[in-house]
Amino acid sequence: MVNLMNNQMFDLYICPVCKTSSLQKREGVVFCANMACRKFEEPFSMVNSKPVLIDFNHSLASERNFKFNTWKSTVPRRSSSFIHLFREIFVGKSKKSIQNFDYLKKEMLRIENPKILIIGGGELGSGMDYFYSELKENIVSFDIYDSVNVQFLADAHMIPFKDDVFDMIIIQAVLEHVLDPRKVVSEITRVLKLQGIVYAETPFMQQVHEGPYDFTRYTESGHRFLFRSYNLISSGYISGVGPALLWSLDFFFSGVFRTRYAGKVIRVLFFWLRFVDKFVPDSYNIDGACGVYFIGRKSESLMKEYEIVTYYQGNQK
Repeated sequence: MVNLMNNQMFDLYICPVCKTSSLQKREGVVFCANMACRKFEEPFSMVNSKPVLIDFNHSLASERNFKFNTWKSTVPRRSSSFIHLFREIFVGKSKKSIQNFDYLKKEMLRIENPKILIIGGGELGSGMDYFYSELKENIVSFDIYDSVNVQFLADAHMIPFKDDVFDMIIIQAVLEHVLDPRKVVSEITRVLKLQGIVYAETPFMQQVHEGPYDFTRYTESGHRFLFRSYNLISSGYISGVGPALLWSLDFFFSGVFRTRYAGKVIRVLFFWLRFVDKFVPDSYNIDGACGVYFIGRKSESLMKEYEIVTYYQGNQK
C-alpha cells in the first residue's frame, strides 16, 4: 500500500481540526502547519507509527483511548481460523461484490498510477481480495481503529485530504456505522476527482451489528439518492431475500433463547438460504435486499428529487 509518510503523499494531507492547512512532521510525529491551530503545538496521537487524524471534538471516538494506545475497535473483534472458516462456509462471499470489484479493477488499470482510497478498510470486504492483489501499491486505506490494512486512523466525517485527490473511493459496509452519512458522502465527493468513481455497499434488511455504533439503513432507491451528485454506472442488491431471511432467523432465535450462539446454529442449519436469491426476480430481491450497492462517477450536476421516483427498480411499480 501507499506509504503516506513519504513526502509525495504527505503533501496531500490536510489537518482535520482546522480543515484548511497542511500537516508537517517533527521528530517522527505529526502536527498541523497552521500556527493558529491548536494542533500546531500539540501533536496528533500515533498508533503503531500511524497518525490518528481525528478531530475528537466532533467524533464518537475518544482521544484518551488513542493517547494510551487502548483503542482497538468500536466493538471487540474476534479473529481466528475457525471464525474465518465459519464465515467462508456459512456466510460466504457475495458474487455480486466479486463482479463489481472485477469491474472496478479494470477501470483503475486503465489509469496510469491511480490513487484509490478505501474508507473503513480495517477488514478486507467481500470480493476485495483480487482487487487488492493487483492494485495494492495504489491503495490508501484508513479506519477508526488500527489494523495491518490501514496506513492511518481517521473519522470519515472529515477525510484528512485535500480536494480532488483520488480516482476511486470505496466505502464498503461503513455508512451504517457513521452518524451522518450525508456528511460522509459530501467528504467523499470533495476528495474525489471529477469523473472519479465511487463504490458503496450498505445494508438494508439487516439487524443491528456493532452494537451502539450502528445507525442507518437504506433502501436501494434511498442509497442511490444519497449519491445524487454522481452519474449512475450500476446499482442494485448485493444480496437479496434469502440472506435477509437468514439474518432475521439468526436474531429471532438469538432473542428467543437469549444467546447469540442460538443464532449461529440457525445460520449453520439454514445456510442454504443464501442461494435462494438466484431463483427470485431481481425486482423482488431489490425490495427485500439484505444489502445494496452503488457505482457512480462524480458529476457536476445533481439528481432531481422527482427523478428518484422514476428510478425505482423494485416490484411495486
